[in-house]
Amino acid sequence: MTDSAIISALPAPTRGFLVTNLLACSILWASGFLFVKLSGDVNPFALAAMRGLIGAITLALWFAALRKSPLPHGREWRSWLFLGAFNGWIPNVLLAYALTQITTAPAAMIQASAPLIVAVLSHLLFADERLTRRRMIGVALGFVGMAILIGPAALPESGVSPWGALAMIGCALSYSCANLYVRSVRQADPARLALGQQICSGIPASILALVLVGQSSFAAVPSHFGPLLALGVMATALPILLFMRLIRSAGPTRASMVGYLMPVWTAILAVIFLGEKIGGREMIGGAVVLTGVALVSLSGRLKPASG
Repeated sequence: MTDSAIISALPAPTRGFLVTNLLACSILWASGFLFVKLSGDVNPFALAAMRGLIGAITLALWFAALRKSPLPHGREWRSWLFLGAFNGWIPNVLLAYALTQITTAPAAMIQASAPLIVAVLSHLLFADERLTRRRMIGVALGFVGMAILIGPAALPESGVSPWGALAMIGCALSYSCANLYVRSVRQADPARLALGQQICSGIPASILALVLVGQSSFAAVPSHFGPLLALGVMATALPILLFMRLIRSAGPTRASMVGYLMPVWTAILAVIFLGEKIGGREMIGGAVVLTGVALVSLSGRLKPASG
């Protein structure tokens, strides 16, 4: 049986499968916020380049161990380019910049709006992803939480960086577009999508770093190679493999529930390893956002994604 036939024959996911994969993805991806912070003064474009390249090398080695070709098949490169941009270097650059302006917990909470965006767009694009009344309430509640988190950025004396908040909104929009695109790709092998995404994330980010900043953009890489290696392997290659499989088997709305869990782990890691403190506004806004995401993502019967 070919890879395409295997993907098209995926059975309906069980609750156990969904919970296990969501937990693994969310914890691994949450660690990315920590590793980006620990990467210090590495230029955002260079950081995105290293994240993509290390992730690509890791996945290519895994393909080599399985004796599979890492080269694109047919028109596969089109999906690779799209995902490399919208699920790769664009959000990676935005995240790296945002974390120079705001702390990790609020950044993760803003990014948690991605499932809400996916839910609204899926409602418009896919017949089997229609919003029920409960999900509509969840979307509305989630955006109220976003207003609590981001609203103070409009006030000059609030201490909240508007540019950091906007960068994270852009990050959430970018991830949402990528999640919806994966849902529309037919007969795709999740592992190959993950590999292609990292290849087409690392290479463009490297070119942009050299063109926009120059070789000096990579000057800080050697002194921060440890966190960058962990970022590329633990927080990129491993979770993206799990996430692509999750989208194809459970659909984009439920797969995006990773965004519901990530802020929790991110906040815990930030408090333990970075000494960050979470204020009352962040806790209230984050709780409202996550409640909305939960209403959107935890309703309805589980079924495999079509196509």
